[in-house]
Amino acid sequence: MGLTQIEKSTEDANSGKGKSKLQPGEAFELARLVNYGDDSIVSRTLVNNNAGTITLFAFDEGQGLSEHTAPFDALVHIVEGESEVIIDGKSNRISEGQIILMPANVPHALNAAKPFKMMLTMLRK
Repeated sequence: MGLTQIEKSTEDANSGKGKSKLQPGEAFELARLVNYGDDSIVSRTLVNNNAGTITLFAFDEGQGLSEHTAPFDALVHIVEGESEVIIDGKSNRISEGQIILMPANVPHALNAAKPFKMMLTMLRK
């Protein structure tokens, strides 16, 4: 499944491009900001501005994103569970609390052997 084919609609906290999706000055527990959906990938945009985006994802077991590229560097931070992250053909097991950088224009994919949540930070140039 490609990034543009996520089965469930996003759970944006607020609407409007270029605005933060979080209330400034309030603390949040990342894992509670997005919920799992049966046989789905659920996303929630937290920040979307000229510098980049920060999006939370919840992948149900067996879900994934097929190999694709992105024009920007992206940092994956596993918030809960464990994921297989494949970058340029190399498989990496990333678990809760770990991060991995997916370089711009390099093929990558993600797979959920078990449900997991991640925070994706896209850094625009």
